[in-house]
Amino acid sequence: MGQTTFDGKELSDAKPFLKWAGGKGQLLKQFENYYPRELKEGKITKYCEPFIGSGAVFYHIMQNYDIQESLIIDVNQELILAYQTIKKHVDSLIKSLSILEKKYLAKKQEERKDFFYETREAFNNNLEKIDFDHFSDNWIERTQQLIFLNKTCFNGLFRVNSKGGFNVPFGDHKNPKICHSENLRNVSSVLQNTTVMRGDYSKSKDFIDENTFVYFDPPYRPLNKTSSFTSYSKFEFTDEEQMKLATFFKSMDWKGARMLLSNSDPKNENPDDDFFEDAYQTFNIDRVLASRAINSKGGKRGKISEIIVTNY
Repeated sequence: MGQTTFDGKELSDAKPFLKWAGGKGQLLKQFENYYPRELKEGKITKYCEPFIGSGAVFYHIMQNYDIQESLIIDVNQELILAYQTIKKHVDSLIKSLSILEKKYLAKKQEERKDFFYETREAFNNNLEKIDFDHFSDNWIERTQQLIFLNKTCFNGLFRVNSKGGFNVPFGDHKNPKICHSENLRNVSSVLQNTTVMRGDYSKSKDFIDENTFVYFDPPYRPLNKTSSFTSYSKFEFTDEEQMKLATFFKSMDWKGARMLLSNSDPKNENPDDDFFEDAYQTFNIDRVLASRAINSKGGKRGKISEIIVTNY
């Protein structure tokens, strides 16, 4: 079922406004085969995504099913600030981002590189000045810079160091589209009936009930020592954290929620690795094929399986 905007207009497809490690856009058609029957029948009215990332699954669910209430969560404070800014101040953001785009595209390539590093330095230096709990005008500039860096950096990634500083180098893009005005407005419209929250997945506990479909997309368990994407937040997600999430999954199962979880498939590297079979032994585990970088440099890609865990 399509969504309408808050002024009653039909909504064209909102899509992720950032490129994000592990984005699920390519898997949507496969995922839809695993959505619960109750969602397709219109019996599920709530949606929750506790590791929102770029939100590909969120947009798909919100624009194709009759969801009345939704909650998105992430530990990444920059990401959640951007969602909140787009939800409430999208016109000011578009104006600011459009000016930045024109300024950047008017420059020669070497000047663009300098401008990128100047912006990255300003973004990192201003981190301590940002109040992530209370809106101020610098949220608009912060989101503008985040989107700009994401669209112009190498490989379009978001990665931070241990101090929370953005550390992806310049990407040599010819004419990057930085300000997608229509999509930003569409994203804002989808977010109007959505609660946006910063924190870990456990904050979703009180929202989730028997009328809720939950999609868990945690940081993937590394297949080997070189495949780990170095952090999109300052928080490590170790095997211990994966097991804590499995325990949370079980507790939400007792509440009657319908849940889908995705993760890496250790059996790509080691057929005897039963980590997820052990962690989710009372649930259904299936596999889907995804195109992912299959070496540490990211240049070589191939089809590898990923796991899908469901409780229905």
